Amino acid sequence: MKPLKPRNKDNRPIDDYHVEAQIGHLLRRAHQRASAIFQSYMGHEQITPTQFATLTKLRDEGELSQNHLGRLTAMDPATIQGVTRRLIDRGLVQIRPDLTDRRRMLLSLTEAGLSLTEDLIPYGFNITDDTLAPLSQEEQEQFLELLRKIS
Repeated sequence: MKPLKPRNKDNRPIDDYHVEAQIGHLLRRAHQRASAIFQSYMGHEQITPTQFATLTKLRDEGELSQNHLGRLTAMDPATIQGVTRRLIDRGLVQIRPDLTDRRRMLLSLTEAGLSLTEDLIPYGFNITDDTLAPLSQEEQEQFLELLRKIS
């Protein structure tokens, strides 16, 4: 794949480029903040953000194929496979063959997985609230809408 050629339609001088003002840098810093807040609430359970997303989506949707779960949680096949394997190893997720398609495996929460997920969801609200705390309510709503728009 050939790299994209730079566009500089406004002929902006390169001296006007400051990394700390660029979207990638700002998103990374915001992600670092959100990750640190997540860890402060969830670290005691040794749950990662991708594992939490997996558990909550299985709680929401019930039994799902690994591929479908990956799409719903925005994880590529290799990532969702690793995440689910670790959750299975911890006894939080179970797997069984799909009776209508033997090539496909279905994932669901175990009782322990459901219990843990329901215990952790209130922390999820706190994580979002604390991450967005520097913003007013109106700014929070606008920020989340803009993130959905570029996602």
